[in-house]
Amino acid sequence: MLAKAWVRGLLSYVPAFDAVIGRRRGGGGTASARYCYSVWLRHLVMAHGCGLNTLPGTVAELGPGDSTGVGMAALLSGSERYWALDVVSYANPERNLAIFDGLVDLFTRRADIPDEAELAEVQPALDSYAFPGDVLTEARLQAALAPARVARLREAVRALGTEPANDHTPIRYMVSWQDAGRVRPESVDALFSQAVLEHVDDVPGTYRAMRAWLRPGGYMSHQVDFRCHGTTKAWNGHWGVSDFHWRIAKGRREYFLNREPCSRHLGMMSDLGFRIVRQVRQSDQTGIRRPSLAPRFRDLTDDDLRTSGVFVQAVKGTTAG
Repeated sequence: MLAKAWVRGLLSYVPAFDAVIGRRRGGGGTASARYCYSVWLRHLVMAHGCGLNTLPGTVAELGPGDSTGVGMAALLSGSERYWALDVVSYANPERNLAIFDGLVDLFTRRADIPDEAELAEVQPALDSYAFPGDVLTEARLQAALAPARVARLREAVRALGTEPANDHTPIRYMVSWQDAGRVRPESVDALFSQAVLEHVDDVPGTYRAMRAWLRPGGYMSHQVDFRCHGTTKAWNGHWGVSDFHWRIAKGRREYFLNREPCSRHLGMMSDLGFRIVRQVRQSDQTGIRRPSLAPRFRDLTDDDLRTSGVFVQAVKGTTAG
């Protein structure tokens, strides 16, 4: 299977490749209102279980993918501002409006959270998929879904990318978020991502940026997927590929797997002074074994070798560790 990745990596040097097949597809499921609803409510329910703020004023998402649907779900549950941070814009205005209307319907009906029977790949798993009425109370939803507010948010979705944004705009799409000036320091209350942090090239720099954006006491909520994403036959086979062959597979693609294991992510958070309040690992006992690991990964812990994903929530401290 790695041969296919090599072909795509080599094709990335062909000028027409990026325009035809080389550009990253968006976040797949984010083109579905039910997917976006499920992802946001999972992060929200887990935050509630840790005693974190479930009504953050400003919410930011790293790598929204096909749509800004997860962030729109945050707005419809009461948050005032949502900032989508990505490398390249993949969102589609017509798609966003359709997803927004679908989300309004789901929240209005107090629909249960779509579970693993419908969305088998979505993590984290929950103890209950019933609508979280203890978090999204009737009073909160009546205010969040007031017709005038919904109309204002829908207009903001329609105008996304066509009108200049400012600090009062409820929804903003920021491309090239690596530019430090794009996001004001200590301006974000909660920051989340779903299967994104395994793709960023500069992992330490990304965590430093997120720490800079969050207010003191603000928190991150991330689901990180450590699987090979189809590049190898075994789910963890990418840890058996030499750096040389991995560079061939990546080619010039701006969006590929960084291959950092779970312990590296958790260690970087701790080093930056984040207090990890929840850690839920997904495990897979299959895949390659230690003798098949590439030299760079021979020191992987047993836990890392079988950790296929992790859901982690961490609060920003006042000083870096």
